[in-house]
Amino acid sequence: MARPALPFDRWHKSYPKPHRGDAPCKCGTRNRPLYPSTDHGRGFRWQARYVDHLRKERRESFGTWQEALDRLGELTTEGATATGGNPSARGARVAFFAAQMIERKRKKKKRPNTINNYESHLRNHILPFAGDRLPSSLRRRDSMAFIDHLLEKPSLRSARTIVQIFKTWRILIHYMTDEDIPLPANIVSRIELPEIDDSGVALTPDEVAAAAVAMREIEPRYEVLVWIGACAGLRVGEALGLTRSRVDWQEDLLHVQEQRQRGKAAPLKTKASYATLPVDHFLIERLTAHVACFSEPEPITQEAARKRRARGHVEPMDEDLIVTNRYGKPVQSSDFNGKWRRVVARAGLPEGARFHDLKGFYTYTLGGPGQHDPKTVQVLSRHARFTETWDTYARPPRAAEGLHVTVFGDAFRSMPQMQRLIAACSPSCRSETQISRF
Repeated sequence: MARPALPFDRWHKSYPKPHRGDAPCKCGTRNRPLYPSTDHGRGFRWQARYVDHLRKERRESFGTWQEALDRLGELTTEGATATGGNPSARGARVAFFAAQMIERKRKKKKRPNTINNYESHLRNHILPFAGDRLPSSLRRRDSMAFIDHLLEKPSLRSARTIVQIFKTWRILIHYMTDEDIPLPANIVSRIELPEIDDSGVALTPDEVAAAAVAMREIEPRYEVLVWIGACAGLRVGEALGLTRSRVDWQEDLLHVQEQRQRGKAAPLKTKASYATLPVDHFLIERLTAHVACFSEPEPITQEAARKRRARGHVEPMDEDLIVTNRYGKPVQSSDFNGKWRRVVARAGLPEGARFHDLKGFYTYTLGGPGQHDPKTVQVLSRHARFTETWDTYARPPRAAEGLHVTVFGDAFRSMPQMQRLIAACSPSCRSETQISRF
């Protein structure tokens, strides 16, 4: 901990100028002379000076040096307790608190993918912008300038990405606030963010089939992922984490229990994501055909096998995954995402189509024809909230497609009052009414 400041002597000058006429007073000694200030002899001599939690300078005066020193010691102890032993808010930079925030989230066992996203946002965008700043110097205009900074980056073309980066910035600001760093209360409030189109891309059955054909041409081992996304609504990590033992081949069920992130097993997104999911037998047929063709790694030449042995290559452990890469290892999401972008271009899908849009196709295909009630669609889609099912995925125009609304006519035609209203509005009555007006 830094050495605390010493009490300030109000009665004597800190930087006297004897050569300009300053004369010592009787308070000093021959070896250590003291020179009177304009406040000499008035009020308490010793002063404790400090900066409070609002970053305002405070001064408290005491009669003795020891009393002032004890007060400074109390303030130092209070400050260390408030910041958890961190360096002074005046010395630690934003980058220090960013690293501390990430470390704390790791200790709390947050999802690895979430922490990786935070680290990426901090490393690539937030710290280059404000990493060397003092936290106490940040203001609301800095948050607005940060959004403008992101909008000017040519690599950030997605409004969704910019909003996600700003959310990480907001989490960091709140973390520093919790560490008793004095920041304005409205530093991240009411910041105008880019508009996000949450509607996604509405894929048709023809487009889904075209995506499967394109994936077969680009990477046949990944074709079944398209069918898993479209016919079971699994997210890409869930599809990559599906194992043969979690498929009930006779009862047409999928037991969704984990996902793969960076090739490693990870918990699912929410509690609602864990489910035993009934699926169409059509998907079971696609899975059966895939396992029959791609249950083993691709064969290699004898020369390649020799080089592997020379390098001490160890064959990958069989993790029972349905989809693996050509080496028999778990598929990295970065590899699949690159293949998916090529699929979008080759299949002629709408620009910006994501693998997640297959989940939207799954949901509004379930809900559109009216064969399943809304709550059943929510359960099958594994959404935590009902509004997520309809507001985000079940597109109203497609949900109403092919329906014939007759309930209102059935409700009113049988009423006696309606019969009189219809008779009063018959063509003959209208003609007589029009004639009588002339």
